[in-house]
Amino acid sequence: MQDMNAHHRHAHDFSGGASRKDNGDFTTDKRVLVLAAMALVVGTGGALSAWMLINLIALVTNAVWLFKISVEPLSLGTVARSPWMVAAPIIGGIVIGLMARYGSEKIRGHGIPEAIEAILIGGSRMSPKVAVLKPLSSAISIGTGGPFGAEGPIIMTGGAIGSLFAQFFHLSAAERKTLLVAGAAAGMTAIFGSPIAAVMLAVELLLFEWKPRSFIPVVIASCVSITWRPFLIGSGPLFPAHFDMQLSWWSILLAAGLGIVSGLQSGLLTTLLYRIEDAFEKLPVHWMWWPALGGLVVGLGGLIEPRALGVGYDIIADLLNNHIVAGAVLAILLVKAGIWLVALSSGTSGGVLAPLLILGGTLGWLIGLVLPGDPGFWALLGMAAMMGGTMRAPLTGTFFAIELTGDMHALVPLLAATVAAYAVTVLLLKRSILTEKIARRGQHITREYGIDPFELTRAADIMIAKVDTLPAAMPVTEALAQLTERPDAHRYYPVIETDGRLVGMISRADALRWQKDPDLAGQTLYDLASDTSIPLAHPEDTVGRVADIMIQADTGRIPVVDERTSVLVGLIARKDLLRLRSAANRSEFERGAYLGAKR
Repeated sequence: MQDMNAHHRHAHDFSGGASRKDNGDFTTDKRVLVLAAMALVVGTGGALSAWMLINLIALVTNAVWLFKISVEPLSLGTVARSPWMVAAPIIGGIVIGLMARYGSEKIRGHGIPEAIEAILIGGSRMSPKVAVLKPLSSAISIGTGGPFGAEGPIIMTGGAIGSLFAQFFHLSAAERKTLLVAGAAAGMTAIFGSPIAAVMLAVELLLFEWKPRSFIPVVIASCVSITWRPFLIGSGPLFPAHFDMQLSWWSILLAAGLGIVSGLQSGLLTTLLYRIEDAFEKLPVHWMWWPALGGLVVGLGGLIEPRALGVGYDIIADLLNNHIVAGAVLAILLVKAGIWLVALSSGTSGGVLAPLLILGGTLGWLIGLVLPGDPGFWALLGMAAMMGGTMRAPLTGTFFAIELTGDMHALVPLLAATVAAYAVTVLLLKRSILTEKIARRGQHITREYGIDPFELTRAADIMIAKVDTLPAAMPVTEALAQLTERPDAHRYYPVIETDGRLVGMISRADALRWQKDPDLAGQTLYDLASDTSIPLAHPEDTVGRVADIMIQADTGRIPVVDERTSVLVGLIARKDLLRLRSAANRSEFERGAYLGAKR
């Protein structure tokens, strides 16, 4: 009977299934197959939402500027300058302000920070209202001349579709996050025809992990979306281009140099953006009116350079194919930067990706005039570097440029440029354009991934091997004296049999409680400790599992026993976990030379 009780105690899962003793390379289980099946639906939803957003933007653009019902793409560079060019963005800003105030404030901004907040703070739950109002507000913003792209709103909208679909099922917050990000990646894939870049964006910006549990469904959703794209939007690269650049080894240095310049450009724009946003915060008017004020600046900028209005995909194509002159490029760079900064700071709705491509591309094209080869090639590098540096996503920027053009030959220069820009912005700025807004709301975000030292270390490596114990046969009265009268008494004691097998754990709090019950005086520690479940670990368990057990059992001490014999071999306390954390910090920050150093 005693052995049966011991087995029952040891079988209790105090980790809540949160971790396993026999750890593999990954923690992913068969539920990934359920998420993969659901990703098929989410990928289709993301592609359809992208198609709807593109057509909605075109519909609003044609209605506002040509006063006709059409979904044909329209470049605002073809629109004649007039007072309407100033009035239209103002009216659009008023409509968006009203939608944000009386509909949902979450439609404000460019989409990606809002998606990140939903993931980290909101349990990956988005509301149906956001799924409807975000694309509608973005279409109004861009259609009335806002200098934004569709990618941020579609990331928010696709993410909302994934989140809403997930909320119909019994899923964890982590699983909802996977489907939210799968929808976002599917939407981006459909807009740009860039499944690899969309997956990398998910990994570098949205998932906050690299696990098969999330990676596989996101890839499936992106693949489904790119399959739908020829039927909904079109096939092939969005901006097909091929640069037959015969570059020598030093061209990599030029590419890195351009990346450094783009990184400085990114840092300047990010700093200006939030300073202008701070200026809006000081205005003596309700934030509902800010988008209208931003619309005024957009309209005035449109009078100077109409091509700076709207998405501007035609500008990207002209830069890559050199169908543009230097004066126009300079005007677009200056005007686009000015109106984009003010409009985005005003809290209107719209994406940042297309503007970043244009701003980085125009500067790269101008610099390319004095560099060897095709200016369009340097424009491409400027686009990728600007995106990689500003969004702190160098791999996304690299693959995005390749998928936009279909030119694999530019891979190495692109990587050099984006990583150089990434290094500059990481060193210059604490936070990116995407995370600064979230940080201002009190939520700190870390973008670094690393292996948890708790998962690399075993219980045997940190446990205290020499443990003070109490015998199971000890009378309760003697134990009370040990726990309450001796000044050197510990707060906890393992109770063991004569052969070393663990019976239970008792604490000073237990002793104080026993003192109040005279009926316990004639009993032994075995009588009191053997009928309780014992949270315990084994020497080969990871420290992560031990920490999970501590949390689940709400205790600060975990006995470690031999798995075969149940003999006590050690004890782990919270302070031992802290020592491991301290050791991990020392390995990160303590520096020393070993070869050639004097000892």
